[in-house]
Amino acid sequence: MENPKVSRRIFMLTSGGGAAALATSSLTPAHAAQPVAQLAPGATTLKYPRRAVGKASAMPVNQAVSFSYPDASSPCYAIRMGTPVPGGVGPNKDIVAYSGMCTHMGCPVAYDPGTRTFKCGCHFSVFDPENSGQMVCGQATEDLPQVLLEYDARSDSLQAVAINGLLYGRQSNVL
Repeated sequence: MENPKVSRRIFMLTSGGGAAALATSSLTPAHAAQPVAQLAPGATTLKYPRRAVGKASAMPVNQAVSFSYPDASSPCYAIRMGTPVPGGVGPNKDIVAYSGMCTHMGCPVAYDPGTRTFKCGCHFSVFDPENSGQMVCGQATEDLPQVLLEYDARSDSLQAVAINGLLYGRQSNVL
């Protein structure tokens, strides 16, 4: 029996096409099984969900209150600063909220009531919640994403409605 010879070119063309077909066929069922968020006709962005944050009158001054937004894997903090601040809501325009993840590498940030700043313990970035989450110093190059809040005076309730800025590690805040 004679051994047929296959040129390198024919081998690469044949094996490359087979690998591509195998990869395509194995990815299709997994991709089809995952739900994909749908845009309304003519829309260019996904809608943010509305999430309850709490009662404005129950928030202590200069203490962070944790919540998640826009989903469970996105930690956030709301703070009642005690004086009106840019983007603040509530009866005194002093309540703001921010992502709990540093914009440098996604490490958790913590609110320091003594300095009235958010601090990242990983690489020492510092953010100012009284100035729209502005990056003060450290490795971060972007401000802390601000969670936009709405205040309902009748019920004294706060709701998270959107985010100004991109959450660390995401191509889109709403997945």
